[in-house]
Amino acid sequence: MSQLIPVFALAGFVIIFGIALVIVAGLFGPKTKYSKMKSMSYECGLVGEGPETTKIPVKFYLTAILFILFDIEIIFMYPWAISFSEFIKEGQGLTVLLAMGFFLFVFIFGLVWEIKSRALE
Repeated sequence: MSQLIPVFALAGFVIIFGIALVIVAGLFGPKTKYSKMKSMSYECGLVGEGPETTKIPVKFYLTAILFILFDIEIIFMYPWAISFSEFIKEGQGLTVLLAMGFFLFVFIFGLVWEIKSRALE
């Protein structure tokens, strides 16, 4: 328990410091009045056209989710590739290789499904 005292002290300091910063910014920061012009969307200096809220097609969300999914795949593969030689030295190379092979199989299966369902078009 005594080992956690510095952790709790640091967490308490961070919380108190964060609250203090918000209070000081509210007291001494610039005071602005609400105006309709400030709350309008800004479109490169032109007057906005059409409704303020537009519906975004679902295909854009699907593309974003797919990008995040394959980005996370690369995030997992990089440390694996860096530390793979250490696993070989310890005699665990085949196990780690099979685990990454299964991981890649799942993602390649997902990529094939995306192509067949035309999710990327």
